[in-house]
Order: sequence, then structure tokens, then C-alpha cells
Amino acid sequence: MPSPVPIRRGVVAVFLSCALLLTTAACGGDDESASGVASPSGTVEQQRLAKTRFVANAGLAAGATYQWIVKPYREGKFKKGADGQKFALVKAGLAGAFAYNRLKAAVNNAKGDELLSKAVAPLTAGIDKLKDLGTKLRKGEASEADVGAFEDVINDVKDAGKSAGAVVTDKVPSTSQLGG
Repeated sequence: MPSPVPIRRGVVAVFLSCALLLTTAACGGDDESASGVASPSGTVEQQRLAKTRFVANAGLAAGATYQWIVKPYREGKFKKGADGQKFALVKAGLAGAFAYNRLKAAVNNAKGDELLSKAVAPLTAGIDKLKDLGTKLRKGEASEADVGAFEDVINDVKDAGKSAGAVVTDKVPSTSQLGG
């Protein structure tokens, strides 16, 4: 007669595998997938979700930019010889890449709402210019103009959202979110 312990282990393994599969399927993937974005003629619920996702992604980008780029720059933490300069530059580089990624996702989310899509469309060129600034920040090569460019784009996105009825507030991501 087989021992009940191996059978129990097998049942637990199958249960955990199923639970893992279900949770990853429920997560749905990234914000840029076409299945999660409503068309401008989509339902009211899809448009509401588009605005909600836009606000969340733009808020994270704004929070990361202020907390890890603008604020340390103004405090002089990026200057040579400053205490914690290297760590501040690495965090700023990660924040720059994170903010760029969240801004791209926010623009994609905006496509699900007609008014928001029109308000955000002119900002895509400015967002695209931010692509390499994360690397510049991490290497310590960013200037005041580069930091100002991040701040300006964030403010433009926030203003565009506000004009479309999607008020964006800063949400500071954790350090682990920046690296994730």
C-alpha cells in the first residue's frame, strides 16, 4: 500500500501549479497589450479603465521623476564629491528609465479614451526624447536642461490629463519598483 505522504505531496504540487497558472493568467500582462486598451468607440467601462490606467501610470512617472531625479538634483546630490552621489545617480538612472516606461504606457492607455487621446497625442514626441536620459543620469552626464526636460514633460502630461478629466497626482514608486 502506498504511503499517503507522497500522494499528499503530489496533490499539493498540482494545486500550487494550478494556483500559479491562474494568478499569472489573471495578471494579464503589460499595459501596452492591445487587448487591454479600448478603442475610442469602446464601452464606457473600457474608457473609464483607460483613464484609470493613464492616471496610475502617469502618477508613477511623476512621482519617480520628482522623488529620484528633480529633488536630488536640486539638493546637489548629483555633484561630484556629494555624499551618496553614486547611489543617487544610479537611482536617478533607474527612475528615468522607469518614468519613460510608465509615460509610454500612459500614452498607450490614453488611446482608450477619445478626449484623453487627443490631449496626450501632441506629447509623444517630448516623451520619446526622454528615452536616453535615464542612461545620462546614471552616468552622471545629465545637465540642468535634462532634468528640466523630464520635469516639463511630466507637467505637460499632468496638464493634458487634467484637461481631459483625468487628474494625475504624484505617486512615488518604491526602490524595488524602479528596478523591477
